[in-house]
Amino acid sequence: MNQSKQPPKDAYSLILEAIDIGVYRPGDRLVESELAERFGMSRTPIREALQRLETQSLLERDGRSLIVASLDHNQMAELYVVRRELEGLAARLAARHATEEEVGVLREMVRDDDALVGDPVALSRANRRFHKQIHLASHNRYLVQQLDLVHRTMALMATTSLAAEGRGEIAQNEHAGIVAAIEARDEEGAEKALKEHISIAFMTRLKQDANERETAR
Repeated sequence: MNQSKQPPKDAYSLILEAIDIGVYRPGDRLVESELAERFGMSRTPIREALQRLETQSLLERDGRSLIVASLDHNQMAELYVVRRELEGLAARLAARHATEEEVGVLREMVRDDDALVGDPVALSRANRRFHKQIHLASHNRYLVQQLDLVHRTMALMATTSLAAEGRGEIAQNEHAGIVAAIEARDEEGAEKALKEHISIAFMTRLKQDANERETAR
């Protein structure tokens, strides 16, 4: 029996994923020829992907070179404000529209992700999958599109807030509370729980940045 295969990722997706998982970090230079060799494709799709990423402000010019963009304090604060509101709306709509199967998947994700608490990188990937599942459970395509843009920009942050000591376990407890509210069809509770989750993540990141600045002095 033939098994269906996932379609190969395009250059844009491959480069974005490399930025997202930290292969390329803010300030790193991206070179067409090196990327073409890494991903085993010609330079034309690489060039088109780089242009697209630059248009989305994920890459920026440094002279004639393209480098991975970075977010300053104000940009990060603005991003979290938007993320908090959009994620909260997604949770509210998920509490209204999610199917029993979608709620079941969210429950399983929380249970499975508990095993990743000691691995911030793996937990960060799992965290993105969890939030994406809530976005999809909102059953609002336009909201999903806006949240995709926000989460692409989140890739420009050099570290994950889940790397902070104790944050992984706390975040998992917060995820469990969000799912419980969605399952109970508590729209207001789900929205509130997810907004608080994002606020705590932002405060954790601010503390991380403050510690890094102190260490760099």
